[in-house]
Amino acid sequence: MSGSKSSDGSFARAASLPPEVAGDHPLGLTVHTLPEAAGAVDLVQRTRYGRWKMLAVLLICAAPVIASYFTYYVIRPQGRHNYGELIEPQRTVPDLVAVAPDGAAVPLAQMKGQWLLVSAAGGACDAACQKHLYLQRQLRESLGKEKERVDWVWLVTDDAPLPAGLAPALQKATVLRVDGAALARWLAPAQGHQLAEHLYVVDPMGNWMMRFPAAMDTAGAAKAKRDLERLLRASASWDEPGRPPKP
Repeated sequence: MSGSKSSDGSFARAASLPPEVAGDHPLGLTVHTLPEAAGAVDLVQRTRYGRWKMLAVLLICAAPVIASYFTYYVIRPQGRHNYGELIEPQRTVPDLVAVAPDGAAVPLAQMKGQWLLVSAAGGACDAACQKHLYLQRQLRESLGKEKERVDWVWLVTDDAPLPAGLAPALQKATVLRVDGAALARWLAPAQGHQLAEHLYVVDPMGNWMMRFPAAMDTAGAAKAKRDLERLLRASASWDEPGRPPKP
């Protein structure tokens, strides 16, 4: 207890002495850097806000593209809503070189950039083949202004000469001669059918993604048109005509 009283007395005496005697000195609290620090914090906050604002603008601009990709690749229509059969997994166009009617070599991969409506048949082109060519032409024309995003393609699977009478009707078609065996490793018919019995849809990235039923008639072509229109709508924000339209 005496120690406590002694300490209290010492504090009291020290408090009663002048500052210069007691040994006390004023406490300096001068701060020179606070304005600069405040400015730096404000700059960081404005920079962060600007970045978030730029990111928001980019997301708004990209939203249609993201939505169309999501619609086409994630929320893809179920088979019961389509006339055509969706191919899973999709098959990418092979490294296969075709031959044009003028003898020029044309890599099939060069066909990327457009939606392709494809038929495959021998050069003799029987009645079923000619019906498919007619339906392909009608389907493309029925798409109106969107038809320039779709190429009508006939892949000739053998060395047989093409009927001369077909030439006028094929002016807007892309006709390429390919090795039939090699083509069969990319496109394939439904079970129990032949390659030439179907029409095939290839997307602008070169993926075979749909096959229309065998022996398609005019009523079936109307249903196929709805499938094509749906695909074109879903890809409208990122797909444009990849090659100049045919005259």
